[in-house]
Amino acid sequence: MNIKQIKQLRDETGVGIMEAKKALEEAQGDLLKAKKILKERGLVKAKKKADRDTAEGRVQAYIHGEGRVGALIELSCETDFVAKNEAFVQLANEIGMQVAAMDAKDVKALLAQDYIRDSSKKISDLIHEAVAKLGENIVICRFERFEVGN
Repeated sequence: MNIKQIKQLRDETGVGIMEAKKALEEAQGDLLKAKKILKERGLVKAKKKADRDTAEGRVQAYIHGEGRVGALIELSCETDFVAKNEAFVQLANEIGMQVAAMDAKDVKALLAQDYIRDSSKKISDLIHEAVAKLGENIVICRFERFEVGN
């Protein structure tokens, strides 16, 4: 294990230096194993935070292409600090893009969908990764998809 591996793991996962180092040590320097370890830890963190109140958040608009399809997303979190964080804003935008592209019927169906940018992940995985990274409960409250002519 070396500094380059720690930096690469941090760049790819968004975790802190110590978390990256511990995961690499546990994985004996294997980057793929370390990512898996971090993913599992993220799921545990997400489950622990799932009961926490999410009174803050943001409404995010996503307009696709030439403005013929769009979505509004209400994504909530625990504090206004996280709601203003660039990673949270980016998550809201990615979910908006997903809604515009895939037209889920409700939040449960949306969470179960394959992520359009990476079919090896579900939308629920994106939420769990953000919870692990930002340290707060994050919930998709509601969304609406709009299309010209419908």
